[in-house]
Amino acid sequence: MREETPLKTVVFRCKACKSTFEKPPARVEEAPEGDDVHPWLYFHPCECGAEAAQAHWARAAMKAWRNCTGPRTAEGKARARENLIGHPTPEEALRTRFNGMKHGLNAKVATYFPAKPDGYSFCRDCEVDRGWCKAQPCCEKQTVLFMKHRAAFEQKNPKHLMGIYADFHAALMATVSECLRQIIGDGVTLQVPKTYVDKNGSVLVVEYFDENGRKCVVTDVVAHPLFRPVSELITRMNISLADLAMTPRQGEDEAAMPGRLRDDGEARESALEFEARKVKALEDLGAMWQRANAAKAKDPVLIEYEQQNGG
Repeated sequence: MREETPLKTVVFRCKACKSTFEKPPARVEEAPEGDDVHPWLYFHPCECGAEAAQAHWARAAMKAWRNCTGPRTAEGKARARENLIGHPTPEEALRTRFNGMKHGLNAKVATYFPAKPDGYSFCRDCEVDRGWCKAQPCCEKQTVLFMKHRAAFEQKNPKHLMGIYADFHAALMATVSECLRQIIGDGVTLQVPKTYVDKNGSVLVVEYFDENGRKCVVTDVVAHPLFRPVSELITRMNISLADLAMTPRQGEDEAAMPGRLRDDGEARESALEFEARKVKALEDLGAMWQRANAAKAKDPVLIEYEQQNGG
C-alpha cells in the first residue's frame, strides 16, 4: 500500500555542486503515473543556488523497503523473533565478524588520512560519492586498505590481501612493459648535447664549425636512462627466464629434478627387471651381514676391549 502523506525529512543530492544534505522538503510534487516507488517527489534549494532533488539512493532504498518480503502480521513477526533465539552461533559469528568493516558500526577508525576529497591523486576518478566521502572522518578508499591490512596481520591470514597485491603486481608489470616499449621506441642509446659553464655561470652547449662552415653540436652517446630502473625492478621482482623454466639448460635439467624420473630410453626398465634387481639386492644383504660379523669378530680393538671388561 502506498503512503498518502509526504515525508517530513528527506535526503537531498545537488547535481550542480555534488553536495548531500538532509532537510525538510521545501517543495513537494506528485509522482508521475507509473511510479510505484513513492507517491511524492521532493525538492529543496541548495546553498549553491541550484535546486536539489531527493537522492537517488534514498529513493532506491524506499523501493527496496516496499519490495521486501517478510512477516507482516503480529503472528508472523513473533515467529521471526523466535527464529533469532540462540543466534548468532560461534560459527555464524566467524562469518559476520567483518560486517563492521562494511557499515562502520564497530570498525576501528583510521585517522591517518585526509578527510576531505581531492586529498589523493585518484580522488578525481573515484567512484565513491563525493558528498558522502566529505562527511566521513577519513578517506573511504584508504580506510578499506587500512582495515584489510590490519585484519590480515591480526589473523595472520594473507588471503585478505590477495586482491590488493594481485592488482599491484599487475600494475607493476604493466609499468615495466610500458618502460620497455619506451626504450625500444627511443633506442637503447641517446645522444645528449655536451654542455659547459662559462665564467658568468651560464650553461652553454659545446659547438664547432665543420669544413663547410656549418655549426655542429658536440654530443655524448649515453645509455637510455630507463635501463637502470627497469633492470633494478626486474631484479627485485625475480623476473628471469630461469625462474620461469624457460632457459634451454632449465629444460634439460627439468627431468633430472629430485623426485622426478628421467624420461630417456636408456634409463627405462620394466617392472619385472626392477623386481628382479630388488630381490637380488635382498639376497646379497644376508652375505653382507655375515661378512660384517666376521670382520667385527677379528677387530683387535674390539677383542682388547672385551678382554678388559670381561666380555
